Amino acid sequence: MVTCVRFSGDESGAVMVEAAISITLLLVLTLGFVDFGNAFFQWNAAAKAVQVGARMASVSPPVAPGVKTAGPTAVPGDPIPVYPAANSYRYICIGGDASSCSNYSDANFSRIFRGDTAYSNDDACPAVTAGQRPGMCHFFAGLRRRDVQITYVSSGLGYQTRPGGAVPTIIVEIRPGHPFQFFFLGGLLGFANIDIPPMRSTVTGEDLGDGG
Repeated sequence: MVTCVRFSGDESGAVMVEAAISITLLLVLTLGFVDFGNAFFQWNAAAKAVQVGARMASVSPPVAPGVKTAGPTAVPGDPIPVYPAANSYRYICIGGDASSCSNYSDANFSRIFRGDTAYSNDDACPAVTAGQRPGMCHFFAGLRRRDVQITYVSSGLGYQTRPGGAVPTIIVEIRPGHPFQFFFLGGLLGFANIDIPPMRSTVTGEDLGDGG
């Protein structure tokens, strides 16, 4: 009986138990700060990537080459209607998906995704050399071709039979489904299933030529 009483009142090792609990919570909190800081960096990188992609798209050959000749030609000089009016246009192109828009050009998409580096139909992002412009993948590591959607839509600018073609509004966005890369908390708390919110940047098309 005396032994049980002594045991119940013995506090030896209590500090170790408390320290183990405290250190575990502190470690999770610290790793959480690191992971969420990195997630915020990824958010900003994704936003920058779509801005760069929109700029590249505005001065590069369109992923849907039909944009150059889109719009009515019955009355030369008349304005081209704003979408969704009759005789307006809209092309929605998804990276690597030839069926997503009419006459999809993967080479033109690569120009936006990879910049001025050599064409490739994979997700690799090669280094940019002197004199080359970077693409979307250089600003957002881990970006996949299928994550990128480029939309060309009738803006109401330009006119029928314009020599440079129609003047579209260009929307470049990162589609839903690209997850944040959590290094520490993904396995602990399941944060690996959280997707980056859709990112979008909109510009008006310029020359839609060779980007020169």
